[in-house]
Amino acid sequence: MLPSTSTYLLKNAGVPMSISEAQSIALNPNRASVTHTGEGVCLVDVKIAAGTIAQIIPAGTKPVSSSGDIPVVDLQGGLVWPCFVDMHTHLDKGHIWERSPNPDGTFARAIDTVRADAEKNWNADDVYQRMQFGLKCSYAHGTKAIRTHIDSAGEQGTVSLGVFEALQTEWGDRLILQAVSLVSLDYFLTPAGEKLADKIAQIGGILGGVAYMNPDLDKQLDRVFSLAQERGLNLDFHTDETDDPESVTLREVAKTAIRHEFSGQIICGHCCSLAVQPPDLVTETLTLVKAANIGIVSLPMCNLYLQDRQSGRTPRWRGVTLLHELKAAGIPVVVASDNCRDPFYGFGDHDVLEVFNMSVRIAHLDRPWEDWPRTVTTTPADLMGLPNLGRIGVGLPADLILFKARNFSELLSRSQRDRTVLRQGREIDTTLPDYRELDDLL
Repeated sequence: MLPSTSTYLLKNAGVPMSISEAQSIALNPNRASVTHTGEGVCLVDVKIAAGTIAQIIPAGTKPVSSSGDIPVVDLQGGLVWPCFVDMHTHLDKGHIWERSPNPDGTFARAIDTVRADAEKNWNADDVYQRMQFGLKCSYAHGTKAIRTHIDSAGEQGTVSLGVFEALQTEWGDRLILQAVSLVSLDYFLTPAGEKLADKIAQIGGILGGVAYMNPDLDKQLDRVFSLAQERGLNLDFHTDETDDPESVTLREVAKTAIRHEFSGQIICGHCCSLAVQPPDLVTETLTLVKAANIGIVSLPMCNLYLQDRQSGRTPRWRGVTLLHELKAAGIPVVVASDNCRDPFYGFGDHDVLEVFNMSVRIAHLDRPWEDWPRTVTTTPADLMGLPNLGRIGVGLPADLILFKARNFSELLSRSQRDRTVLRQGREIDTTLPDYRELDDLL
């Protein structure tokens, strides 16, 4: 238990340097006493005062301007991370698996199953309860900000976006929520698509949709970029969620962005086919993506589940995009939750640590660790326009996660269910909601 006082010291905190000011402390040649590991973690003492990080100093150093003794919590080298940022979720689809499982686990059946479930069940109360459940899980696990894609076509879009607005207000003191419209891009060629763009602008959301290869793709992309520019909106696309090497919608989004001289933020999620394309096409695409200033979000758990799935056949590939190559090209890369307990992914608990853990295994995001922790903290925060989130620094809110694990091997070998989550320096209740809360929706 942490002290009840508003000022205290976290002693011997193992802070990843890439997501904190500890990096400048550790690399300061005048700080010979700093202890740091080969995994990019250094030991520091973190002073918290009135909900804010007041000081970060080498472990064992006396806090500056300390009036009298303050309570000390010795973390014994336990890791301290900033609260997570989950940049790509589908909260409106979540937790329908028990009533609408995916019969064969394929992408096509996932689409059909979700559509049927929505037509039958997705009234405001149903969507509210399931989204609320997801938010409870995210908050308890230590997430601070979430971007969710919302199925937005027709009347269902009106219902679900209305629920999102209500939850955004109700959770405003605990979670930062962003909404992205989710429709196929041909929708924006209709009057309803323009009205949707107006609605997204009204709620301060992000304009988005699914890009499919089709003869009208250029026209569709030109239209959505124009709608976004006219309203000052950022863009977030689903691109190339397939193992078809002929699917190059990521490249086409980048070309359109350059052609429109688009100055807003663009995010492209999935980008799976990039991993099965020839090297010359990959090089061309990465060059365009870099020039267009596009951030890439990979969803390793969901894509591992869906991609290359055929009955009676062992999958041959992992479904993830080229994270190492994208990062080496200077393109911002993020990993995120995606779907949770729905026909697109039958598992999950809205725990970004699980996302990072699985991503490390699936995509070999391990030694050297370098700045891979940024993929669930600093980088998504920056891409979401939240520069004070996803990092540990003096003057920032003490929104932290304390782990008993002292290194990455310990961190990623157990579930860390005993983590401590701080919000503004205060320990929160990390009890997860009971699945029985959803029983009346079955």
